[in-house]
Amino acid sequence: MKPTDITNPDYFHKVVDCQWACPAHTPVPEYIRLIAHGRYSDAYMINWKSNVFPGILGRTCDRPCEPACRRSRVEDETLVKGKKEPVAICRLKRVAADYKDDDIAKLMPKAPARNGKRIACVGGGPASLTVARDLAVMGYEIVIYDQDPKLGGFIRTQIPHFRLPESVIDEEVGYITDIGNIEFRHQRVESMKKLLADGYDAVFVGCGAPRGRELDVPGRREAAANIHIGIDWLSSVSFGHTTSVGKRVIVLGGGNTAMDCCRTARRLGGEDVKVIVRSGFEEMKASPWEKEDAMGEDIPILNFLVPKEVRHDNGRIKGVLFEKVKAEYDAKGRRSLVPTGEPDQFFECDDVLVAIGQENAFPWIEKDAGIEFDRWGLPRLDEATLQSTVKNVFFGGDAAFGPKNIIWAAAHGHDAAISIDKLLTGEKVEERPPPGVNIVSQKMGIHEWSYDNAPTIDRRFKVPHRAKQEALKNIMAEVELGFDPELAFQEAQRCLNCDVQTVFTGTLCIECDACVDICPMDCITFTDNGDEKDLRSRLNAPALNPTQDLYVGNDLKTGRVMVKDEDVCLHCGLCAERCPTGAWDMRKYYIEMTHAEQACRRQ
Repeated sequence: MKPTDITNPDYFHKVVDCQWACPAHTPVPEYIRLIAHGRYSDAYMINWKSNVFPGILGRTCDRPCEPACRRSRVEDETLVKGKKEPVAICRLKRVAADYKDDDIAKLMPKAPARNGKRIACVGGGPASLTVARDLAVMGYEIVIYDQDPKLGGFIRTQIPHFRLPESVIDEEVGYITDIGNIEFRHQRVESMKKLLADGYDAVFVGCGAPRGRELDVPGRREAAANIHIGIDWLSSVSFGHTTSVGKRVIVLGGGNTAMDCCRTARRLGGEDVKVIVRSGFEEMKASPWEKEDAMGEDIPILNFLVPKEVRHDNGRIKGVLFEKVKAEYDAKGRRSLVPTGEPDQFFECDDVLVAIGQENAFPWIEKDAGIEFDRWGLPRLDEATLQSTVKNVFFGGDAAFGPKNIIWAAAHGHDAAISIDKLLTGEKVEERPPPGVNIVSQKMGIHEWSYDNAPTIDRRFKVPHRAKQEALKNIMAEVELGFDPELAFQEAQRCLNCDVQTVFTGTLCIECDACVDICPMDCITFTDNGDEKDLRSRLNAPALNPTQDLYVGNDLKTGRVMVKDEDVCLHCGLCAERCPTGAWDMRKYYIEMTHAEQACRRQ
């Protein structure tokens, strides 16, 4: 193998698994260290620059960072009683929001004089708000259109307040609108052609995936009065239009929206609430913690049941009939659901909430507006720039590639803002600015480092919850209470500081093998070179995860190479402490994705 090029920003970025997995590439270990030191405002601002909504995401993020967390790969099962768990990255983000200084607004940027360019954002959700935040500080005039009376999009209308208090939404949306140069128009957009004719220099479409999928079975139309589309029903609850539900409720669907529906129904009077899913439990799209919270509120989840018929008496719903199915897989691993032959199952109910998916809908974009769509009704976009077939129209969030989540919407907003700025300053939209990178040694003495490098063996700390009976009585009462500073410190100590990288200098190495002897994970090997597959099999501990790179260092006097398996390294620094020549060093690697700003421009 060739020596590893550690000057490539992506190399060490990938080693920080959590940051690499985050769509907005938030510097996770950095803000967790700041939380451990009680520097909550600094931790909040790091999040605010990257993901825009720390308090919101600290409660509602889908947490792509946590499955990537190295902690859940390297723990000794005997010490954690078989339960390997990632660091509670998401809930630590909330800590920064909960304990930041009251005057945090003074750290937020303010808009300069307007530069004469006007941008329209369709939809007031997280993608549009991110575009507005990034471009307003550059002098662009932003006009956000939304049919709802307050900004926030699905964050405000579809996430129940017992998960996300409205005060948190108001606060974080307010930080953006207070920048200046941002106007909100409570107005539904009816025509893309008219919008373009209004003189906007660019249009960003962030209107989400606003249409819930329908249930197409006999009896659905006749019993329509008691069958509700999940996202519309949640929105109606959010605005106070719906305040009750029947005692017996069936929720169809296995995603996070279904979990929100069933938990909301419990708070509105549902005593017998069931979630019924066509797939298996493990295949459900809902996040594991969302399923756990629902079941913790006495809501059963019934799997492998496909609705066949809604039964009713002259339009008055009686219940739903289901067919029992099982999963079968063909030679290519493709799944199909086939009937088991067991008797159909009938469940009585008073209401049905349909949460079987969402679809994009752009009835306001005329067919002759020049914007091309694919066969699934999604716009044809450049995936990097988010530019449509009309050069000054960009898409982001669920409107771009279908339903995802808030953190993806923020990432899209950043990318679209860069594209809009480049387009309107005459630069090539496809040329993306490189990230900002800083790498600094953490050495403070022969055996001392400027970070805490003693990994704990603590199991993941539980976030305190409001008592169930109290929570179910009040739909506005937040269920998760968040970490207090003491619990936050203890959970932060579980972070392995993966951004403090082991950097090897072959010319200083005397091949004494001291680092090999002391490494607790056996991840360092000095050996003859070979191809990657061969090397992975010859290491002191075979490197079985091909998605994680091998760090290959050369310039050794014997002609051998140093090979380190990045997959299981604890970043404990013992190799650097033991090395007699300083061939190993621990260097903090801080990578920050570049957003729309003057530094992005070539001119």
